[in-house]
Amino acid sequence: MSTTDGFVVVDKAGAMTSHDVVAVGRRVLGTRKVGHAGTLDPMATGILILGFGHGTRLLQYITDGDKSYRATIALGAATVTDDVEGEVISKASAADLLKVSDEDIKKVLSEMRGVISQRPSSVSAVKVDGKRAHERVRAGEVFELASREVTISQLDVTEIRRSEKAIQIDIEVTCSAGTFIRAIARDLGNALNVGGHLTFLRRSRVASFGEDVATPFEDFKAGQFKALGLVEVARRIFQVREIDAAESQELSFGRTISASDGAQIYAAISESNELIALLENREEGAKPIAVFA
Repeated sequence: MSTTDGFVVVDKAGAMTSHDVVAVGRRVLGTRKVGHAGTLDPMATGILILGFGHGTRLLQYITDGDKSYRATIALGAATVTDDVEGEVISKASAADLLKVSDEDIKKVLSEMRGVISQRPSSVSAVKVDGKRAHERVRAGEVFELASREVTISQLDVTEIRRSEKAIQIDIEVTCSAGTFIRAIARDLGNALNVGGHLTFLRRSRVASFGEDVATPFEDFKAGQFKALGLVEVARRIFQVREIDAAESQELSFGRTISASDGAQIYAAISESNELIALLENREEGAKPIAVFA
């Protein structure tokens, strides 16, 4: 594949949307065909994966991977957005905060580990009747999104700090796609009857892509970055099947080849180390569901 197809792992700065990064990417990469894997809130920093050219066709598989975060929760106030940027809708007294022990905090958070039902924050990118939830909230609508099943495999408390007005809790989280860290802050505050919201959020990993391969946003904006190729990324996120020239030819025409054991969806890579197709095992064999050759 040419250098017009690939990925850039960007370390997003704060006070900007994911779409802002995509807009910069279109200019820097010289193509309109740029997308991202997993929205980050404007206040959040960290890993945002951009796909460009044929790379956009693999973004959905990266988005589906688990993610890791570092965050800070403030107990003592609830906000309309469940984060520090929203209007405060309730406050706890200093006396109420004194009643909350470290053990109380850790117990409630421990109950959020595993497969749970979580209600997304109303100010989110979730669509309601074709319109983003955050757009509806900012237009003055009041509603709650339906809960969804998510998996939180790690939720560790790294530090708890106290003041008269708030309790600050630093956490590290690893979770499935669709999990809202702001909802963890909200639900912790609700469970302890003092209100809670997020004051800091950083995504440190998406699937197998971490901070070690990320380009700071300002460097990316200046055109100083290393792109990852389709094959390199495919090898990171899929089980790989090495195919011969005859199989490459069949797949390039969209034809089915013999099935392989293992993953339901896997990457077919040629003898010349090119990503030829994504394959899905079906009754009739391995069917190409996306052809890149």
